[in-house]
Amino acid sequence: MGTPESDGTQVEVIRVFTDAAGRFGNPLGIARAGDVTGVDHQALAARLGYSETVVVEAPAAEHARMRIYTPAVELPFAGHPTVGAAWWLATQGRPVQVLDVPAGPVEVAQTDGMTWVRAKSEWTPKFTFHEFADTEELLTLDPADFTDGHHYVWSWTNEARGSVRSRMFAPDMGIAEDEATGAAAIALTARLRRGLHITQGQGSQLFTEWDSDGWVRLGGRCVPDHPVVI
Repeated sequence: MGTPESDGTQVEVIRVFTDAAGRFGNPLGIARAGDVTGVDHQALAARLGYSETVVVEAPAAEHARMRIYTPAVELPFAGHPTVGAAWWLATQGRPVQVLDVPAGPVEVAQTDGMTWVRAKSEWTPKFTFHEFADTEELLTLDPADFTDGHHYVWSWTNEARGSVRSRMFAPDMGIAEDEATGAAAIALTARLRRGLHITQGQGSQLFTEWDSDGWVRLGGRCVPDHPVVI
């Protein structure tokens, strides 16, 4: 993606759901709400081109309000933006216990280098799930074959251990293929009613824990990437 033509607003970029070595992960654009007053947030997200961009308000009383945008639509909740924003706020010395997104309050925790959020599976988009018996076949899929909807394709790599390989295609969100999809991980965990260790995309790592009554904990590692100026 080329750097957008500059008009002076800095957007932070991090990668969410990296592996233990800090590789892979899904880029997330983070704009401070005070820096984009009067800016069309949806147009900003489309211009940046990341699978999600968030606009985060300054925290107060360990809460922060946030809105989430794909290049095409605003989402009431998404996994990689909430995990990423929670981690980023902590690195800024302003950790929060709750992120308030349109779907509801998302509880946040930091544990042993991992950032965790707790969310309801009903908050996630309506994914069409495709289970594959053959992981190698899953890896041959072409994003161009998915022309609408939100499609999550997955296979067990070790069912006893809850290990999954996955990919996600969401043309209706303006995302040909997503590198790491926290909301889909939450939805799959709720369907299976068990915790999972998911490898998605090029090698991103997502971890989930089944709670109860549709609640799921989602965790992962994050690293800084690079700021862009727009």
